[in-house]
Amino acid sequence: MTTPQGIPRRFGRLTAVGAALTAFMVAVTGTAIQAAASPKTTEKPPVPSLTWTDCQGGFECANADVPLDYRKPQGKTITLAVVRKKAADQTKRKGTLFMQPGGPGNSGVDFVRNNHATLPAALRDSFDVFGYDVRGVGRSSALTCFDDARYTRAVTEAKGVPGPDAFEPALREAAAFDQACVDNAGELLPHVGTEYVARDIDLLREALGEQQLTYYGRSFGSYIGTVYAAMFPKRVRALTLDGAYDPVHYANRPYAYDRPQYLALDGAMSRFLDWCAADQSTCGFGDGNPRAAFEKLKADLDANPVPTANGGQANGYTLVYRLMFNINEGKVIWPTLGAQLRKAQLRDNTSFLLRPPSPASFDFLGPNVAVECVDRDYPRDLRRLERNVAANAKAAPLLGPAMAYGPPTYDHQHATACVQWPGERVSRYDGSYRAKGSAPILVLGTTGDPDTPYRDAVALSRRLDNASLLTFRAEGHTAFGRSACATDAVVAYLVDLEVPASGTTCADETQPPSSTPKAAPPGTTLGELRNGVDERVERIGAVS
Repeated sequence: MTTPQGIPRRFGRLTAVGAALTAFMVAVTGTAIQAAASPKTTEKPPVPSLTWTDCQGGFECANADVPLDYRKPQGKTITLAVVRKKAADQTKRKGTLFMQPGGPGNSGVDFVRNNHATLPAALRDSFDVFGYDVRGVGRSSALTCFDDARYTRAVTEAKGVPGPDAFEPALREAAAFDQACVDNAGELLPHVGTEYVARDIDLLREALGEQQLTYYGRSFGSYIGTVYAAMFPKRVRALTLDGAYDPVHYANRPYAYDRPQYLALDGAMSRFLDWCAADQSTCGFGDGNPRAAFEKLKADLDANPVPTANGGQANGYTLVYRLMFNINEGKVIWPTLGAQLRKAQLRDNTSFLLRPPSPASFDFLGPNVAVECVDRDYPRDLRRLERNVAANAKAAPLLGPAMAYGPPTYDHQHATACVQWPGERVSRYDGSYRAKGSAPILVLGTTGDPDTPYRDAVALSRRLDNASLLTFRAEGHTAFGRSACATDAVVAYLVDLEVPASGTTCADETQPPSSTPKAAPPGTTLGELRNGVDERVERIGAVS
């Protein structure tokens, strides 16, 4: 995620954290965590007033003031940055399409600005396309935990192949991260959970004059949409949830959610290595045994990191971190991953797999951890945590160990921080996810998704009272924009409320090219090839 302009970066002090594990256990078990509940007030929060100004490229921008704490709807406010691009012919518009990126931590403003031009014409013609930065993200009071220097130290010291004594250092690092969140974002921290985000969306819907919500959410955006539907089912016009979460496991049974995510990521990496072994001439990595070569490469980079152009260093953890995100592109990026692994093997620091996480990454990663720790109810048992971390690392040997014992960054590395989370969680949603009485909801799942396992989309479609599941048989993350079949189904649903029959399957994935492509084929923007590295700038492919 590129650093939004105009946001002051807050570098508060980092309180020293004791090294003794016993001290952490005492601090953790002595902290009361408040469970979420609907705000205990009948007072209605004021609807934000939106004053739109031109912000280039045909987009309009505004600020929306919403309650910081919905238990005190007339109290302090937080300002949300919003953006829209109106349908060219307002006489034909059907309403406003809310677009929500994944994360948590990605900018909804950037999501709309970056993707509007490649949206299908039927969506651009039928809707004012709207996005916003959720509370605690981007231009909406971005929260900071570790500052850049501290985050850089954490990811530099992490390993691609952690040793047998990696758990307690990981626990200490996570406790330090938690304390930094309290120090630097204490007032905001309890209020960044998804129940409050859903309440913000409902106020924004009302501010835009919409009677019901039309919504596309991908990845974590699908969970936000799920919570909205659960809280406001009668206000749903059309909800597309792409790369869906199993909400019960995510929020209330987090270890049951984490394990399949480890397996999905490692499964995608394993299938790539199998392809690499079968097509060595195209892949170019592995010398006949890509799996063994990959294991050796992680260990070699840990033992002897590669200096980077900016004076840093890349090790085995760097490699795993970059693969975790870049493999989301699906089969079309496989030849490029092979070429980049070969460059890493040759200690060529121009490989984008040897780009350490940067400040742009940290702007995404800090909120990513904090929001999930507010949303998710991990058992406060360090020994159970240790067992689960070890089991996940063992079950997913290719990428899992680095994730399990690394510092708090992305989804797989949240448990150590969230088990020790010291703050209140008043904005966490813990109600039913049935959304009884809603209009039909469209759920999309990709069978080889490395980030949001397909089984979660199946589970969500069954948990919702009125949902249809569309399956995309493919590698990679999400379906809209990567499959003409899925994209057409989403457009027909959002524009004309035509719901595909549950069980509909699309199978039009772009296959691996015979070499690294020079231009984006249908179904992808090849963002990693164009930008050199995935910094979590979310882009939707334009299918032809």
